[in-house]
Amino acid sequence: MHNALLEAEKLGMGTVQVFTKNQQQWRVPPLGDDAIEQWKAHCTRLKFRHTVSHNSYLINIASPDPVIWKKSIELLKEELRRCVALGIPYLVMHPGAHMGQGDAAGIKRITKALDLVHGAVRSDVVLTCLEGTAGQGTCLGHRLEHLACIVEQVKDEKRVGVCLDTAHLFAAGYDFRGKGYAAFRREISRTIGIRRVKVWHINDSKKDLGSRVDRHDHIGEGKIGLSGFRELIQDDTWAKMPRILETPKEKSPDGRDWDLVNLERLKGLV
Repeated sequence: MHNALLEAEKLGMGTVQVFTKNQQQWRVPPLGDDAIEQWKAHCTRLKFRHTVSHNSYLINIASPDPVIWKKSIELLKEELRRCVALGIPYLVMHPGAHMGQGDAAGIKRITKALDLVHGAVRSDVVLTCLEGTAGQGTCLGHRLEHLACIVEQVKDEKRVGVCLDTAHLFAAGYDFRGKGYAAFRREISRTIGIRRVKVWHINDSKKDLGSRVDRHDHIGEGKIGLSGFRELIQDDTWAKMPRILETPKEKSPDGRDWDLVNLERLKGLV
């Protein structure tokens, strides 16, 4: 995992988001002492204090299937333990999909699962950050009210934060571009609260506003457009929190890494 830190250093970034295990497998190999030591050593050297982990895509703590629900809880516990061991303060997770059982039933299962996980893995260092979603299928979290409801219902809300993704927000119907930003910001304040937002994912969207389809694009290449990020990037409220690029990892037409191009474009808006 420390290679992600070295790549971030090369690109001039100030933090990273990593998977602490293979995100497409239930199997969890042990996290070796050497991996932990190298991660911590490079974080200390680079002064990366606000690193982020994204949990496995297999986890669905909203599932009505008792087998999947229990497996998801056990894997989420392990994801949280790994963050504690590595000193990663933010664990981002998708709330889950209710699989046709309805929002209320799904949210109830999510909050019960989070209570079980937080009860089993004690930590005053790592926040579980619920990520807003695009709204594909029966996925919860495409409305800010979903996230607010989960936070309100968990037993220990101090253990929970929120991660907002620009591509997901846009696909879910939130238009934060230009003059729409002020109203969008008020919506955050009204629902989840500004202080609850701990992580941003900064991505353009291949799909239109309100499409409810999750397809990330490079900054300025999608439907949000470069100018659509200006107000968000210039808002000092978010300046000191991790803002993560989840754009495709490939070469741009000029041969440079797209990560570098995307970063330059965003910095140009400051």
